[in-house]
Amino acid sequence: MSFEQSAAFKVAALQMVSGSVVADNLAAADALLAQAAAAGAVLAALPEYFPIMGRADADKVAVREAEGDGPIQAFLADAAQRHGLWIVGGTLPLACADPARVRNTTLVFDPAGQRRARYDKIHLFGFHRGQDQYEESRTIEPGSQVVAIDTPYGRWGLSVCYDLRFPELYRAMGAPELIFAPAAFTDTTGRAHWELLVRARAVENLAYVIAPGQGGRHASGRETFGSTMIVDPWGEVLACQPKGPGCVIAEVDPQRLSAWRASLPALEHRTLAVQA
Repeated sequence: MSFEQSAAFKVAALQMVSGSVVADNLAAADALLAQAAAAGAVLAALPEYFPIMGRADADKVAVREAEGDGPIQAFLADAAQRHGLWIVGGTLPLACADPARVRNTTLVFDPAGQRRARYDKIHLFGFHRGQDQYEESRTIEPGSQVVAIDTPYGRWGLSVCYDLRFPELYRAMGAPELIFAPAAFTDTTGRAHWELLVRARAVENLAYVIAPGQGGRHASGRETFGSTMIVDPWGEVLACQPKGPGCVIAEVDPQRLSAWRASLPALEHRTLAVQA
């Protein structure tokens, strides 16, 4: 049976207010994953920086892990098995060649605890307005590879936060049915653009967008916007949590997605080539 003919299934997007202690954040994530599994979700997505939102940007460098080794990666593999979930692991800091920086990485694990994909955030956020300043490139090395994977629950495109502002990334994914966008949007940019961008990516790609976020005040004093949401291919917000930790659930209906794509075949009407 093709994805388009398969039955509807539930997905979860998890919102956190991560702090500076990795063990505490992993415990909080595990409780939310348990909620998702209890609600019948087959997959759950964690937010960007779910293991650590430190007092300083360099804190994540201090807890970076080598690929395939470390407590954060072990937690994701174990949690996927224990809860019987596909887990899109928000982002975690993986080591890179530069000892002062990390890769901001999404890892996907299946219910057997096997890693199925890695995506390193490509577009690095920079914002300067008065005292409100942030520059990710100081502590993060960008990735360069577009990542989309085929699963029993459709084709998934992986992106992170600031990537939402670059629609060409999603065009290069090969028409995924589900798009993931874990984030830690600042309150300033989130109020202006978060929902607009998430819904736009859903509509233009005729895909479900699962967008889990950080949503509250962190140890550094930084305020993240939250509004974790799941949006359908028609741009309707199916579920949303404005602030604070929580688990939002929505249903993905492959047959409805197929009907939307058949009635408005915009993906087939594209004439301009995507440039890598």
